[in-house]
Amino acid sequence: MIDPALPPARAMAIAGPKPAAGAWAQQLVPAPASVPPGTRIYAIGDVHGCLKRLVALHYAIAADLAANPIARSVLIHLGDVVDRGPDTAGVLWLLSGPIAPKVSLRVDLCGNHEALMMAALKPQATAADASLWLDNGGTRALASYGINPAMPPGAWRAAIPALHQSYLDGLAQSHAEGGYFFVHAGIRPKLPISAQTREDLLWIRDEFLYDRTRHPLVVVHGHSMVRAPEILANRIGIDTGAVMDGVLSCLVLEGACLRFLTA
Repeated sequence: MIDPALPPARAMAIAGPKPAAGAWAQQLVPAPASVPPGTRIYAIGDVHGCLKRLVALHYAIAADLAANPIARSVLIHLGDVVDRGPDTAGVLWLLSGPIAPKVSLRVDLCGNHEALMMAALKPQATAADASLWLDNGGTRALASYGINPAMPPGAWRAAIPALHQSYLDGLAQSHAEGGYFFVHAGIRPKLPISAQTREDLLWIRDEFLYDRTRHPLVVVHGHSMVRAPEILANRIGIDTGAVMDGVLSCLVLEGACLRFLTA
């Protein structure tokens, strides 16, 4: 559902017109920043429990690396791998171990949905923590484990593998590489990156999305769904709605150019 308060241009970016799936893939275009020579970055947008698409995209990245070897490769998951979709459990099993692309560096970021899930699974979780997670896709996440959401949160915690909870606890907040800053939601404009709060990194929307200020680094983010990637001078948004009949997008950055892989 589109928020009726959204400005028309933003609503159109989210609602349509809908391009053919992956219509922008493999189009090599100039990028708003650059990465050092010999490095290629793969950044994956919001997965939301879409295990089959994530596996397909991982194999596409592995094939891309095999066809185009490079000295240093970086794979970044931008957060929100859990909730809403059909197989949160499967996604966490996958990401908790080795994956198909053999890269030089892998960085998995925390999204607001991981934060909600972790808050609901804490020993000191409140009824409000549990309810907030359930209302934002946690019900489907629990179902992927065969867990009844009517059970008390303590039973959820006992039933979800410790390996998965450890993976969630170890997620990074952000990552800088070359001329880019990778984060789940965005940053507070006009504040130094060092002064950003966790709340903004995981949740910010309009103040970031509509600001055209040049940030210290070009921000690559998910969190705010669009039909096709948004490539602007100050940010690149790549949550292309995999869980809402869109595609799962991977931004590929190399030198001063970019392209996409999709599933």
